[in-house]
Amino acid sequence: MRLQSFIGGTPLLELTTLDIPRHVRIFAKLEFLNPGGSIKDRVVSYITDDAERRGVLRSGSTIVENTSGNTGAAIAMLAAMRGYKAILTMPDKVSKEKQNALTAMGADVVVCLTSAPPDSPGHYVATARRIHAETPNSFMLNQYDNPLNAEAHFRSTGPEIWAALGKQISAFVASGSTGGTISGIGRYLRAKNPAIDIVLLDPLGSIYHKYFHQGVVDPGQIAPYHVEGVGEDHLAKCMDFSVLSDVLQFSDADAFATCHHLARSEGLLCGGSSGANVWGAVQLARRMKEPGSIVTVLPDNGVKYISKIYNDEWLVDHEMRPFRDPGRPVPKRDASFVADKHLMPNL
Repeated sequence: MRLQSFIGGTPLLELTTLDIPRHVRIFAKLEFLNPGGSIKDRVVSYITDDAERRGVLRSGSTIVENTSGNTGAAIAMLAAMRGYKAILTMPDKVSKEKQNALTAMGADVVVCLTSAPPDSPGHYVATARRIHAETPNSFMLNQYDNPLNAEAHFRSTGPEIWAALGKQISAFVASGSTGGTISGIGRYLRAKNPAIDIVLLDPLGSIYHKYFHQGVVDPGQIAPYHVEGVGEDHLAKCMDFSVLSDVLQFSDADAFATCHHLARSEGLLCGGSSGANVWGAVQLARRMKEPGSIVTVLPDNGVKYISKIYNDEWLVDHEMRPFRDPGRPVPKRDASFVADKHLMPNL
C-alpha cells in the first residue's frame, strides 16, 4: 500500500482530565497520527491529487508553497514519494525541528522575517509567490486562498467526526490560519445539524477576532505571538466567516499551559495549536448549561517544539514561567472513550 493511503481515519479520543462540568464531554481528533505528522496531510494530498488530474502538476514539476511547517512537511513527504522538487518559504519563528525535517526530506527551505509586513516583498507568502512566478513548471497550492483546502476537510475530516459521534455533537472548536480546517469541518457539521456551534480560536496579535466581531481589519492589532500555524495578519480567502458562531481569543500562555497539562495528564505531547484548541474547548464547556459533546482537533505533535514549548529556558526568555507545577490535581472522570474507523460508539 502507498503511504498516502494511511492519511485520514485518525482516532477520536475523549479527554478525561480537564476541569469542566460533568455534563460536558470533550473529544479530540488525533491528527498528528497522519503519516506526515499533522492534519495538513489531508489538504496537501487532496490538492496535489486534483492538480495531477488536471495536468498542472506533472513529472519534473516543482511544488512551491508558503508554510508554518506542517503543510511544508506534507508537501516534502509527497514530493519525495512522487518525484517532485519542493521549495518552501516560512517565517523565522518556525521551530528548528520543523525546518530541519523539511530539509531532511529534500525540500529547499527559504526562511523569511516574521516581522515582514504582509504587503512587503519579504513576507513569506509574497516570497513564495515570487519564486513560483520565476520557476518554470512549478505549482503552488495557494493554501490560504484555495477552496480545495476547506473542501478536503468537508469530504474527509468532517464526515469522520460525524460518523463517530453524530447527534452527540454540540460544538466544534479549532484555531485557524488558512481557515481550511474550521471552514470545511464546520460546513459539513452544520449541514448535518445547523444547531452545532462552530467556534474559531484566534491568538492575541492576529486579526480574525476583531474582523469577525466588528467587520474591520485593524493593522494596529498585528503583533508577534509564538503559537505556530494559527492566526493571521491578512484575510485568507479560504476562511469562511459565515460558518462561524463565535471567535475567542487566546494567549501564548493559555495554549502552552494546556500543552503541558495534556502531556502530563493525558499522555499527549502536542504542538501549540493543540493546546489552544483544547483551551478553547474548555472555555466553551464551562459555558454550556445542557449536556453535550465538544469536538476539536490536535493538529500536530510536540516533538516539533521540544526546543520551544517544552524548554524551560525558552519559556523564561519569552516571559512565560515554566509549567513544571501541574497545580491542584483535577479528579478524573469516566474512562477514556476512543472512536476511529474500526471502533464506533453505540449511538
